[in-house]
Amino acid sequence: MKSRVALVRCSSYDERTVAAAVQKGVGLLGGMEQFIQPNDKILLKPNVLVGDAPTKLVSPHPTVFKAVARLALTVTNNLSYGDSAGMGKPAANMRKPGFAEIAQEMNIPLADFENGREIQFKESPFTRHFTLANGVLDADGLISIAKFKTHQLTRITGAVKNQFGCIPGLLKPGFHIKLPNPLDFAKMLVCLTLLIRPRLYIMDGITAMEGNGPRGGTGRQMNVLLFSADPIALDATMCRMIQLDPLHVPTMQPGRDWGLGTYLDEEIDLVGDPLESFVNSAFNVVRAPVRPVTSSRVVPFFRNLVSPRPEIDLARCNRCGTCVKHCPAQPKAVDWHNGDKSKPPAYKYERCIRCFCCQELCPELAISVETPLLGKIVHL
Repeated sequence: MKSRVALVRCSSYDERTVAAAVQKGVGLLGGMEQFIQPNDKILLKPNVLVGDAPTKLVSPHPTVFKAVARLALTVTNNLSYGDSAGMGKPAANMRKPGFAEIAQEMNIPLADFENGREIQFKESPFTRHFTLANGVLDADGLISIAKFKTHQLTRITGAVKNQFGCIPGLLKPGFHIKLPNPLDFAKMLVCLTLLIRPRLYIMDGITAMEGNGPRGGTGRQMNVLLFSADPIALDATMCRMIQLDPLHVPTMQPGRDWGLGTYLDEEIDLVGDPLESFVNSAFNVVRAPVRPVTSSRVVPFFRNLVSPRPEIDLARCNRCGTCVKHCPAQPKAVDWHNGDKSKPPAYKYERCIRCFCCQELCPELAISVETPLLGKIVHL
């Protein structure tokens, strides 16, 4: 049986317009009753990297969250919501994007994403130990609400990567240390999604983020909401909209190999508005494979000469220290190495594991990922 992905045109965040589009999209998949049952405890999990305002495009728009919640409430009253952001407390991070206010109006409690329990995933093809937030483990099922945006480590932030927020905040950087190879990190994301198995995936692509995502990019009107029970198919469809080869996204191949879903066009049933009407070749995304990291002794030296790396815009940096605080490398790759905090921090790239946490979380959008000149030549 083919994996079904529903595409629904939606050109604004007007509450009624979005509600109608969400109802249509879920209806094209058979209705909300296909995914949840009366009295099921369902967790709504929006992608909240940090608590930024909706205009920043970091998270799904609150009207999308509200529309999904309303539709779910027609089946079950046992809803909760939450996410573990890259920094800060979950409750605070839910306020600025507008989720907390909506949840309060609808009597939806905030789930526990500060504490978690260790789970053994014995059947996992790769990562077998996870600590999941109590809010995830206490729910019967999850609805994953993603944002259509770029990501420097995995090319896109989509349906699969959204589950990384099910791991309590302070534990997430440890995965970057244990899995510095981005291909291994992607395998972990697939295993995590296999473990959690959200019931339904919804992606807000009305106004997407291109360029220096997942926090520092710019807006691009894509005018679409995407829906599927298959996260690989949904992410692959997103890729085809922006003319990015799905296999450039490192979750695709292990996702298909391990039964999470399919990226193959002939195995995906697209319903709703035609894919061709959303294709945008001008979308700013890196259209190149994610390069693996090998264990060779020459790698640290060679990597610093050719591989993409984070760079600080000295004119934008306000020396807040967020990048230093959240660098998981020990010793720190980005720091005031000479102790002079009157100047922006600097990188010691031989220490950098290329997790790009600094770039993701910089509140001033002062860090971008750049490829050295030699790297551009090598990869021509």
